[in-house]
Amino acid sequence: MMAPVEPALSRLAEQYPNPETELVHTNPWQLLVATMLSAQCTDRRVNMITPRLFRRFPDAFALAEALLADVEELIRDCGLYHTKAQNLIRTARVIAETYRGEVPADRDALMALPGVGRKTANVVLSNAFGVDALAVDTHVFRVSHRLGWSNAKDPAGTEQQLMALIPQALWSKAHHWLIYHGRYCCKAVRPLCHECPLADLCPSAERRDTHVAPVGG
Repeated sequence: MMAPVEPALSRLAEQYPNPETELVHTNPWQLLVATMLSAQCTDRRVNMITPRLFRRFPDAFALAEALLADVEELIRDCGLYHTKAQNLIRTARVIAETYRGEVPADRDALMALPGVGRKTANVVLSNAFGVDALAVDTHVFRVSHRLGWSNAKDPAGTEQQLMALIPQALWSKAHHWLIYHGRYCCKAVRPLCHECPLADLCPSAERRDTHVAPVGG
């Protein structure tokens, strides 16, 4: 069983009328950095970290010249900060040297950057460049499985199934609707089925064993 797609999306659109990333940014470079930091870290914490990082290293050229220890200190509150600091510096060097400091608006080019996977690339393409893209994070993965829209075992498979179900013009919005819904209602351990606008449509609404393990990206 699966929830009917069009009615469910319509209700999510009413519930979350202004779908956009909660990562604070002013340009594609800042969004790329923030999204890289957001792996296994909440958007709220990332938004606490990035202002001090951007004050010290405002663009790719500045970060490309940074010392690893300095970047680690600035992002220490973020999970996996050592690996993330390494990837940020390496990515900054590629963007500074290859793309003259501009983030490429191309999925393959983005995914070739150190520490950038398909989810991060899709987030940047969608939010910074207006490209139709559907990034699958842990919330999208969980909610789409509970709705019966996906049975894939990984984010890549889930992305393909969702793109086949959801009209392309809605991919970017649906990505945010599912994130918001997973973050604030369809939670991992205790989903708030009693106040969910999709409860009468969702095949998992009456169950309490619907935990889906988080996925990376």
